[in-house]
Amino acid sequence: MHTNLAYNAYTQNNIGVESPEKLIQMMYEGVLRFNMQAKRSVNEDNIERRTYWINRSSAVITELLNTLDYTQGEIAHYLSGLYSYQLRLLVEANIYNDSTKIDEVSQVMKGLLEAWKESTHVAHQN
Repeated sequence: MHTNLAYNAYTQNNIGVESPEKLIQMMYEGVLRFNMQAKRSVNEDNIERRTYWINRSSAVITELLNTLDYTQGEIAHYLSGLYSYQLRLLVEANIYNDSTKIDEVSQVMKGLLEAWKESTHVAHQN
């Protein structure tokens, strides 16, 4: 993945990130936090807050999409489709005030976060 752009942006803003791998983990975690707030806003019927948190989550997923490195094989193409679908679900969640679509995105992001943690853990052992 081309995490250098995102990594450079974070380090230039003096946010302590140990590595590009850690940044990806933080991005997945951010989507989960933002989705939790978006879901709370849906339940409170707070349109302004719902839109704010969904937009934050969408921005992170868009950044994940933009940092994919297609020279690394099929996984980048798979993730591109997956991220694009998650963005669509968030748009639908916002339009229809539907927390189930937020839950669906969160479930996918949790799975990706766990897979990412496992893959970076294995990579550091080798």
